[in-house]
Amino acid sequence: MTTFLQRKCVLFCAIFLILNNLQAQKHYYTLSQLVNASQAYLPLLKQQQSIINSAQANVTDVKHSFLPQLKISDEINIGTDNSAAGAYLPIITIPSASGGIRANNNYQPVTGNIGILYGEYELANFGLTNAKIKAAESLVSFQKSNYEKQLYEIKLQVCQLYFNLLQNKYRLLIDKQNINRYNTIFTVIQSLAASGIKAGADSSLAKAELSSTKISYNQTLGRIETLKQQLAYLTGISSVQINIDTLQNTSLNNSFLPNLLFDSVSNPLIDFYSKKKNIFLSNETLIKKSYLPKVTLGATTWARGSSIFYNDDYKSLANGLGYQRFNYLVGVGITYNLFNGIHKKDKLNINRYEIQASDFELQQQKLALQSASLQADETLKTTLQNLTELPIQLNAAQDVYLQKQAQYKAGLITLIDLTNAAFVLYRSQTNYIETLSDWYAAKLNKAAATGNLDLFIQNIK
Repeated sequence: MTTFLQRKCVLFCAIFLILNNLQAQKHYYTLSQLVNASQAYLPLLKQQQSIINSAQANVTDVKHSFLPQLKISDEINIGTDNSAAGAYLPIITIPSASGGIRANNNYQPVTGNIGILYGEYELANFGLTNAKIKAAESLVSFQKSNYEKQLYEIKLQVCQLYFNLLQNKYRLLIDKQNINRYNTIFTVIQSLAASGIKAGADSSLAKAELSSTKISYNQTLGRIETLKQQLAYLTGISSVQINIDTLQNTSLNNSFLPNLLFDSVSNPLIDFYSKKKNIFLSNETLIKKSYLPKVTLGATTWARGSSIFYNDDYKSLANGLGYQRFNYLVGVGITYNLFNGIHKKDKLNINRYEIQASDFELQQQKLALQSASLQADETLKTTLQNLTELPIQLNAAQDVYLQKQAQYKAGLITLIDLTNAAFVLYRSQTNYIETLSDWYAAKLNKAAATGNLDLFIQNIK
């Protein structure tokens, strides 16, 4: 017997230690930790980082595109050499023939060999190089701003889920209290019914109300699990591990994030559209530079061999495989399409409308954010006023419920009166939680609209 009791005690202690250890390991995530987790985890943001890297690589590619061209080639061929005097345009592909001008065709095969080294460099393109680089760099800036915009929106989404989860956690506590109230009512009614003081119908009605409170509790619990799944999708943290603590140090007054001024410069929701407009502005410069003349330096040297000697003497085919003549040539050329003015005008017209569209898009975004900021201000005024009244309502509802409970036990009121008082208390509690959530949501929307979301996250403890 002693051995059995000892084993049972050891088993109980082991279970206690395991449960205690699990409880100690339970980790509560702050809003900042959830936001940081989403930034490190989401493939969408990693994809955008790769797009930024691609845009930066494109800048290097544009710079390298202006390097000199240096081509080396060698060609060995065999065939006939018959030609005629006259000129032709290089519209179609025509095999080259050098020399071979005589009265009759000669079908004796000959060999030829030519090796060429050719280099070309644009001496001047009147700002085209810088224009292309600036256009590529503006694309990098745009992709970076797109990343910051997406990150900002994801932070906002995590914040919204965080506060929705927090609201439902508070709601779950209220639902639990409501279940306990109706459990108490049901217990009282059972005692009164057993003694014959109350009818059995009251017991059935109380049982139905108790079941309704449990349904509400289960629905809230389901919403909590759904919100955890959504946070898990954004953060990569298992929904089972996601636990958030109640807010401790955030005061409900105007000192919490005071004077959130509208930031039209560094706000990612505005900067994105500003950088988008800059792409078209850079493209305007690029278009102007693309249709200017180009001055090109060209240089080449080549060696030539042929089995036909200078006096039209056909030698053996092997004689044409080596090099016999050597030449070089250097030249500077300028090219300009006389119709470039028309093409430039057409391209600039297209780009001008794109600039106008992007400017209107930027103005629309600023207008929308300013409107959201003003709406948040109005919501804050209303919720702060309600938050001063709701504790009065809550205390009064609590007092009424206790009075009705005592009156019901004394047989002075019906069960309907008692359940009405319980409902008013429950509604007062839910009103307080919803108003409190509205206050945080308004502060969040104000911070997001004004470009102060990071400051808001840092102040949530």
